[in-house]
Amino acid sequence: MTIRPIARYPDRRLTVPARRVTAFDDGLRELAADLLETMRAAPGIGITAPHVGVPLRLVVLELDAKAGAQTYVNPEITWASPEMIMHKEGSVSMPGINDEVQRHARVRIEYQDLDGIARTEESEGLGAVCHQHEIDQLDGMFWLQRLSRLKRERLVKKFEKMTRTS
Repeated sequence: MTIRPIARYPDRRLTVPARRVTAFDDGLRELAADLLETMRAAPGIGITAPHVGVPLRLVVLELDAKAGAQTYVNPEITWASPEMIMHKEGSVSMPGINDEVQRHARVRIEYQDLDGIARTEESEGLGAVCHQHEIDQLDGMFWLQRLSRLKRERLVKKFEKMTRTS
């Protein structure tokens, strides 16, 4: 397992929609293991292949260390509740920056596991927020795009200032 360099905002690779995974092989398993190591080192609770410059629809989440990490290949939201929640979000590509984002309270996703087997999962609360956040990233939508222009500009300026002083 390798800790890979993370693409930093505003890296263009974070805005490119990821391609579907078609090869369920050792290379995919290695990438998933690298994503887990990279996410833990960041630290974070979710990461996508595009975060490390690989344009594939692959997500690793670890919301609870005891429950362990979960890998999602080619995830898609198939249902979202009408109820909405606000939750603080950030990104491993923009460390130190976060803000409240409105998301669906519950979602159902369809995805494949690392062996290519089709799966369905329903989530709520933090899990639902993470699924929506990471699937947005796979679609080329960085979380800041969910904010008003004013909030987005304020956070970008703050990040630029933090980056210059570090």
